[in-house]
Amino acid sequence: MSTEIFNAIAARYDVTNYALSFGMDIGWRRRIIDHLPGGNELAALDLATGTADVAIVLARDPRVRRVVGIDMSEGMLNFARAKVLKAGLGSKIELMTADALALAFPDESFDVLTVAFGIRNFSDLMKGLAEAYRVLKPGGRFIILEFSTPPGIIQKFVHGFYLKNMVPFIGMTLTGKKEAYAYLSRTVRAFPFGDRFARIIRQAGFNRVERCELAMGTATIYAAIK
Repeated sequence: MSTEIFNAIAARYDVTNYALSFGMDIGWRRRIIDHLPGGNELAALDLATGTADVAIVLARDPRVRRVVGIDMSEGMLNFARAKVLKAGLGSKIELMTADALALAFPDESFDVLTVAFGIRNFSDLMKGLAEAYRVLKPGGRFIILEFSTPPGIIQKFVHGFYLKNMVPFIGMTLTGKKEAYAYLSRTVRAFPFGDRFARIIRQAGFNRVERCELAMGTATIYAAIK
């Protein structure tokens, strides 16, 4: 999906996410901090930060010293900046327009990397994982929150129907941009979730890949160590 589409849906992005996930997306993002590495004074990088929900969650944790959030969509970042200021976290969070596939940071710059519902949009998944590996410190943790498909025939059928039919309809109703949410539906169904994605993470060089399924497998947190 082009940056222009993300810019177009930015104003209604948060409320649409809340509606599509029945409010569960807020709790899912908060679960990311359960997987932070040990230690204090952590430096974190949030890829595809969107409207900065994960960046704010990270910055509120006393173990985290600073957070950099990057995104390609300036429209999303405009809303992110307003949210960060409202939360009183302007001194702790830095937001910038940047490409997750070409990070302008030195090797081994961060203790934590996160990405929530954005990695499936990477045009080159292995390149994105390689960049994440490069800027992460040894012993650092890469934490990924992404949609997945629940197990079981009935659950898969209901989930597939919801993605194919209801997600574009709700997205169109709330944003007027049906194609943006039809794209979301397609990418969720195509993404290599579960064991397949865990293997891909290992292929990029990461170790000790852990998985935590949320909402009966509708979403999954992957946590890996460099």
